Amino acid sequence: MQPKTETEITAMRESGRMLATVLQLIKREVKSGMTPKDASALAAAELKRLGGQPTFKGFEGYPDIICISTNNEVQHTIPNDRPFVDGDIVNFDFGVTYKNMVTDGGISLCIGGLDKADKAGKRLLEGTERALYAGIDVVKDGVRVGDISAAVQAVLQSYELGIVRELVGHGVGHELHEDPEIPNYGHAGTGPTLKAGMTIAIEPITTLGSPRIFQTRDGWTLLTQDGSRSAQFEHTVLVTKDGHEILTQA
Repeated sequence: MQPKTETEITAMRESGRMLATVLQLIKREVKSGMTPKDASALAAAELKRLGGQPTFKGFEGYPDIICISTNNEVQHTIPNDRPFVDGDIVNFDFGVTYKNMVTDGGISLCIGGLDKADKAGKRLLEGTERALYAGIDVVKDGVRVGDISAAVQAVLQSYELGIVRELVGHGVGHELHEDPEIPNYGHAGTGPTLKAGMTIAIEPITTLGSPRIFQTRDGWTLLTQDGSRSAQFEHTVLVTKDGHEILTQA
């Protein structure tokens, strides 16, 4: 990956602002009785109002603008008509393109609010989000990918969460998926070195049980092998000379 130009970074900041705005709207508005298709329509209308383009639509044939995965669905689930119920753990994974530059981000939440989550669900959400920020905290000019991976892994293990190994973070910007890969496990001091101006997506993807997953017949939806619930949190991050800047933060 080459560092982005100032013009490209400016476009990514705007893309990230749009992405964060849409996810915050979803966080406020989605409730029991709504369906993933309802949430997708909400996101599509807001992104159109903001002036961005949905990155996921048509990506490798993906048919919707957002991935919405509930409970034991791990990632990439196509929005459906099954209503949310209080206590569901739901992941919203979204990408925005603006002036040909891409940002990628995701949140997981409990339908009905955190009070509706059981003890394990709260541990899943808290541990996964904390791991994201632990990885972000070490990002700076000269950091090795393994430094990020090790920081994420340490938090996930402290919360006794399964770490999905098939899905990883990645470079992002000109394309949705760029080099290098950013695994959620690894050893500090190893892997590629990141330089100021590079942009990456860090995204811990976890389970409450076994990390093993399988793909369903639709060719997109991934499920936990043991039926345990899953979560994901993600930010697009700019490496700076002094540290980092989160581009997809509200």
